[in-house]
Amino acid sequence: MNETNQINNEAVRKSRILLVDDEPGLRAAVKTFLEDEGFEIFIAVDGEDGWEKAKTIYPDLIISDVMMPRANGYALLEKIREDEKLGGTPVIFLTAKGMTLDRTEGYLAGVDDYISKPFDPDELAARVKNVINRQERLLKEAARFADIDVSKMAKQITEIKSMLTDQNPTNSENKIDIPSFTPREASVLQLVAEAS
Repeated sequence: MNETNQINNEAVRKSRILLVDDEPGLRAAVKTFLEDEGFEIFIAVDGEDGWEKAKTIYPDLIISDVMMPRANGYALLEKIREDEKLGGTPVIFLTAKGMTLDRTEGYLAGVDDYISKPFDPDELAARVKNVINRQERLLKEAARFADIDVSKMAKQITEIKSMLTDQNPTNSENKIDIPSFTPREASVLQLVAEAS
């Protein structure tokens, strides 16, 4: 095994995955398989349970069924994407709804990957590793940029805060456009801000 694969596998082994599915047999099989691949697996029985557990364990990845009682996968995904701390968490739908229209709807809702049941366990593991590795690269890249010039960024943040808190509406030079960010961008920026 080369050094890069060893490092990637070590990073993957530390990854915490929240598996959200109402089917006990599938939950047990996927949990066992992914644990054998080196992941730490947490279980939720539906979208509501998944939401509560996600808020306490802050998983590196969420794998969710779509059709579940109480709250389905889309309801869970919406809550995740709207949450300040969880918004950037990758989500994979693992579902029997595998038509092109279903997959397209999932991607448009913000899911990171979509795997149709029945699925091959090796493909599931490969796609899980891919999503986790991509997330790790994004976080490392964000951290690298944060390290470039933290003092300059801190000064700019201070200037922006002072402009935003300036109560003088007649001073037109203090008016600035605040960009809007996707939930994922906002999550990465939050992580960068907390790291500095």
